[in-house]
Amino acid sequence: MTRRSASLGQAAAIVSAGILLSRLLGVVREQVIGAVLGRTVETDLYVNAFTLPDYLYFLLAGGYLAITLVPILTEHRAADDDAGLNRSFTAVFRAVAVIALVLLTAGLVFARQLVELVFNQLDAGLIDRLVPLTRVAIGLQTFFLLGGLFTAAQYAEKRFTIPALGPLFYNGGIIVGGLIGTLAAEPTPMWFLVGGLIGAAAGSFGLQWWGAHRLGIRLVRGVPRSHPATGRYLRLALPLMVGQTVVALDEQWPRYFGQFAETGTTAGLNFARRLNMLPVGVIAQTAGVASFPFMARLFSERRHDEMRDTVTVSLRSGLAVGALATALILPLTTPIVRAIFQYGEFTAADTDTVASLLALFSLSIPFWAMHQVVSRAFYAQQRMWLPVVVGTLTTAVTIPVLFFLTDRNGGDGIAAGSTFGVALYAIVITAAWLREGGGREFAGFAWFAAKVTAAAAIAGVISLTTSRLLDDALPVEVAGLMGAAVAGLLYLGLARLFAIDEVWDVVTGLVRRIRRSS
Repeated sequence: MTRRSASLGQAAAIVSAGILLSRLLGVVREQVIGAVLGRTVETDLYVNAFTLPDYLYFLLAGGYLAITLVPILTEHRAADDDAGLNRSFTAVFRAVAVIALVLLTAGLVFARQLVELVFNQLDAGLIDRLVPLTRVAIGLQTFFLLGGLFTAAQYAEKRFTIPALGPLFYNGGIIVGGLIGTLAAEPTPMWFLVGGLIGAAAGSFGLQWWGAHRLGIRLVRGVPRSHPATGRYLRLALPLMVGQTVVALDEQWPRYFGQFAETGTTAGLNFARRLNMLPVGVIAQTAGVASFPFMARLFSERRHDEMRDTVTVSLRSGLAVGALATALILPLTTPIVRAIFQYGEFTAADTDTVASLLALFSLSIPFWAMHQVVSRAFYAQQRMWLPVVVGTLTTAVTIPVLFFLTDRNGGDGIAAGSTFGVALYAIVITAAWLREGGGREFAGFAWFAAKVTAAAAIAGVISLTTSRLLDDALPVEVAGLMGAAVAGLLYLGLARLFAIDEVWDVVTGLVRRIRRSS
């Protein structure tokens, strides 16, 4: 194993562990919300409160701070220019803070008008309740946005541990806030949001400032407003601000389209999507986040062939493991939802609904892995427009599909439409990347993807059939586990038969780590 691949593997392990902990705590958070509020209008309001704040965050390219800032800081670090790094960081931080202050203040002032515009299917009483919840969520996003710059600075130094801890504070704050509200008064969505606000201030901003500060990242004086880093950052961020990518909007689909379905649909979609984002985070985000600083460094050093090799390894591994995750989850949807959510106000009927939604969402896992890697490959090359144009076009295709499916199938249609959008974007953006590598690279990946698809489809169909045949004779949890075992064994066997080596690389790597820890 080369030193570069070993370093990438260590980074991936840290990011994977952090994301796994965050996602697990996120599941606990949703578990508490489900038990306290149920799949009701109360949870619908809680979920909808994040719609406008998240969109403002998206308009500021908040989700792409690391992508836009890391290449700028990486060049200073490669040149051992600490003073220049801090001046560039200060210039970018100041520009983002000013723009954020203007947009977020406007959001606070015009919250009612914006809520009425977006949620025009809700009655006046629900609008009255949703407006203050939205204002609290806007304040929460301020800490995410500014703290994200300190997180990006740590990524540029290839430090991932402290950034991985931030979401733990946020999720923990929501849980504690909701439990306090349950014990002290009648539980409402506001208690959860206030807890999240405190958690974001502590973990997403305060902790990340400290993490960057200990690495020597400083906000320094005397940096002119015309500093070149400001213009360069805005040029990189502008495509991400104006482009409406289907991936960035994926979390918004259940919130917006849920108002056109029955009460509780938004809540059910939220619960199912959160469960699905657990494997997405561990597999897809790990592949993208961990590999991005390495890709950016290789590109800045003009080691383009090595960069393409890094992309290929991450892309194949993410796709192969993502397909395995889908095959494992399909027979387990009902046992998973029942074990995690069926408490308190969350009923058995709610379990059936959310399990159906989770099955549809789970089909998107391999596609999340694909686009997380490939889009970051373009961003590492500072080619922002191509992924954004592809994302905007796929969004234009996805929206009418979502309207059609929502009208025909309600919540199931929204989940299916979301998966369709993610899959379309992943396929198109991956094809664009592979086309630049030549016909041989394109054909090689296409053949690899075909083998993975065949293995996952065979394993998934047989495992679903197995679990359903056993449902009448065994408890649903046992039948599901046996179906998942069949899926895992079949997929691994077919991976060996089809020479999908990436799956076995992951399995043997896990075995080695378990042995070391023992």
